[in-house]
Amino acid sequence: MPTDTKDRATQRQFEALVSKLRRRQLVGAHATAMQTVLLLRQVVSVHRMANIQELVHTVKSVGRELVAAQPKEHSVGNIVRKVLRLIREEHSASNTIGGSGTATPLPASAPLTPLDRSFSAHPPPSGPLSLGNFVLLGHQRHQPHARAEKHAHGSEDKTFITLKPVLIQAIQEVIDELETVYENVAKNARDHIHTDEIILTIGKSRTVEAFLKSAARDRRFTAIVAETAPSYSGREMAKSLAASGITTVLVPDSSIYALMTRVNKVILGAHAVLANGGMFAVAGSLMAATAAQAHATPVIVCTAQYKLTPLWNLYHEYGALDFSDPAAVLGLGQDAIADSVDVLNPYYDYVKPDLIDVLVTNYGDHSPSYVYRLVNETYDDADLEL
Repeated sequence: MPTDTKDRATQRQFEALVSKLRRRQLVGAHATAMQTVLLLRQVVSVHRMANIQELVHTVKSVGRELVAAQPKEHSVGNIVRKVLRLIREEHSASNTIGGSGTATPLPASAPLTPLDRSFSAHPPPSGPLSLGNFVLLGHQRHQPHARAEKHAHGSEDKTFITLKPVLIQAIQEVIDELETVYENVAKNARDHIHTDEIILTIGKSRTVEAFLKSAARDRRFTAIVAETAPSYSGREMAKSLAASGITTVLVPDSSIYALMTRVNKVILGAHAVLANGGMFAVAGSLMAATAAQAHATPVIVCTAQYKLTPLWNLYHEYGALDFSDPAAVLGLGQDAIADSVDVLNPYYDYVKPDLIDVLVTNYGDHSPSYVYRLVNETYDDADLEL
């Protein structure tokens, strides 16, 4: 583990997480994000740093090894970038509040919100709040960070001792966000799903499942679930929706295009949302989104803010470079075919942004064209490359 600490418990926790990621024993954006933020909270709480710059370096080092262990789980890097942003903001805010580098401890009962942190670290210019002053405020975004990093190069950062509880509290807020993410995405489901509509979804997504169940409290609709071969995760999804009282129809994947003329909306989950507004989603999502575009059917993507990644899809036209065993597609007794063709069984499809109408997140609804701005607001420019 790339740290200066001798804490064995943290070392074991780090090695266990790296091993699970490499062996794909830990799969899924939510599970990997939660384990990553728990590890980073442990790193911040037990490690002794001479200054804030060492803490940033340590968190980045830990993040690099976690990302290298499983590059396909983009939520790992996203959480690392989010924690680094919190560290920089809290350090800048403490220096501004305390003045001359002396931190003023923040009360535990009233943590700063992201908006409070922004205005405490970057006070607005004097005079009326005009458009020019607002733009000027945005241009001052990175100046406090530069002053904080310059101060951090000293022999010892006196703010770090009093800042550590604030950092732990800020990381705890990220954990709380992950624990309530499904409820927060689903709270506005009734605004998107209306009575007597026919909704099509594909595969098993906990976010989409919570979204549909939330809408079912106020609306009566029919859910068509594609079974999603070869994993057939749609069968579990259909069973769960039917148990909640939702009229559910399970169909083979080959029926999606034929049924699209009767479908009012397509609702998909996302594994990762890229900076260009596209996404990686369960295999079969591209087929559903393409059929929806051909029939002018809206496509809604239910996702969480932590799945937004600063990466761009420059190399994959149709799918992620993450493949499963092709034997699941070929089946038994088809060895002769396997010798003459190349069979690909991708975990995820790449769905282009022009196939998506709206992204429903735990912080509201957004257009795919706005994702780059959300990424810019969520992560610091210095942390885009870990």
